[in-house]
Amino acid sequence: MSTALVTGASAGIGRALAARLAHDGHDLVLVARDRARLERLATELGAAHGVGIEVLVADLADREQTEEVCRRLADPDRPVDVLVNNAGFGMHRPFLDNDVAQEEAALDVMVRAVLLTCHAAGRAMRERGHGAVLNVSSVAGFMAGGTYSAEKSFVTVFSESLASQLHGTGVTVTALCPGLTRTEFHERARMSVPGLPAGLWLDADEVARQALADLAAGRVLSVPGPQWKAASLALRALPRPLTRGGAMRLLERRRRRD
Repeated sequence: MSTALVTGASAGIGRALAARLAHDGHDLVLVARDRARLERLATELGAAHGVGIEVLVADLADREQTEEVCRRLADPDRPVDVLVNNAGFGMHRPFLDNDVAQEEAALDVMVRAVLLTCHAAGRAMRERGHGAVLNVSSVAGFMAGGTYSAEKSFVTVFSESLASQLHGTGVTVTALCPGLTRTEFHERARMSVPGLPAGLWLDADEVARQALADLAAGRVLSVPGPQWKAASLALRALPRPLTRGGAMRLLERRRRRD
């Protein structure tokens, strides 16, 4: 039986991915900041699927706690076969209006922690000759929409680069780039996206299903939903000034609403 480590596992897409992995028979290492929520999820998934579940409480904005997760990933006596980097950090203000400490924390969670955990897991997996990494990015990474877009752009490009480096080793890397997905993420970040059709929203369970299917197939990019596949292709094909302008207008509309 293989083991999957999932960061940001207590809610949203991370929770959906953890549930799908447990359903598929993987033992789990669940990582998040909230011990109570992790333990409830561990009890629920263990009872439903009969898999082994370990709870690892860690704040990935904290360097020492991130290194503890890396040590778990690198442990040769307890190999992790699948790494899912899902932990996120949402902000509702433009960069210059935001507290720079929050910006640093977001960078730590969505960039530094991804880099460090991939380094630890990638080396261990390459040594064993098998493994898979799923880094949760976003369609937002294909446009210029503030630091969140920049951080998700890093995740996508970094994942593509790492996938190339690991080609032929038995280790695959996939960047998951969902569009708007119904989770508590937007609520916790106090984000609103007015005027968008209901059909643009994705379901977290379906995102998880498609992501893990693409991971199993060894695809480097996973964009769930035909509407977001089309959007991602358009964003990559459009002249850069247009993607900048559209993203900035959306952010300004959201800022006025807040």
